[in-house]
Amino acid sequence: MRAAPRSKRRWARLLVRTLLVLAAIPLVLVPAYLVVAPVSTLMIASWIFGPVQRTWVSLDRIAPALPAAVIMAEDGRFCEHHGVDFTELAKVLDRSRGPNRGASTVTMQTVKNLFLWSQPLTYLRKALEIPIALYADLVWGKRRTMEIYLNVVQWGPGIFGAEAASQAYFKRSARDITPVQAALLVAALPNPIERNPARPDRFLRYRAGTVSSRARMAGGYADCLKP
Repeated sequence: MRAAPRSKRRWARLLVRTLLVLAAIPLVLVPAYLVVAPVSTLMIASWIFGPVQRTWVSLDRIAPALPAAVIMAEDGRFCEHHGVDFTELAKVLDRSRGPNRGASTVTMQTVKNLFLWSQPLTYLRKALEIPIALYADLVWGKRRTMEIYLNVVQWGPGIFGAEAASQAYFKRSARDITPVQAALLVAALPNPIERNPARPDRFLRYRAGTVSSRARMAGGYADCLKP
């Protein structure tokens, strides 16, 4: 009769140890990623099934129009918050149907790409993203966070990072893409598998026009990316 409680305690201890190990991974890797070029969990999974294109480039070698478009389309308060936009997060978590992508800052998307899973989007993933994003913002700062994001985000099947995407879709380096091309790349998110920046349909062109208009007004919204 006592075997069941002991078994439950063993499973509970195993669960606690597993969670502690998982928590230790970002504690160690976030500081390491100040100097090491990281890969995402999705990149690792993609390597299993086929080739992966990714060439790491510094933020200085990416056209400024691209991070400006990312900020204005994905995270307008990027330079103001500390990794998590609690104002927007509260609005989204108040929805009865659960969280959606709208509450994710660039920092949260970055740590999700590096340490967590993409689907399904759950309250558990959000709960894990928040402390890791706060920690990452403290350690990396804004420029490094944006640099990592632009080098790990997926932009197509097996295509990761701004340099690989620019070469694949526009036959030029990320440094040389135009503001229109930058807007097309950002507009392809969050569904880069079905949206091709090089052959945009009507919806993608419309979305890219909106992103481009916002990016032209980035101004102080992107000041934290200045060297």
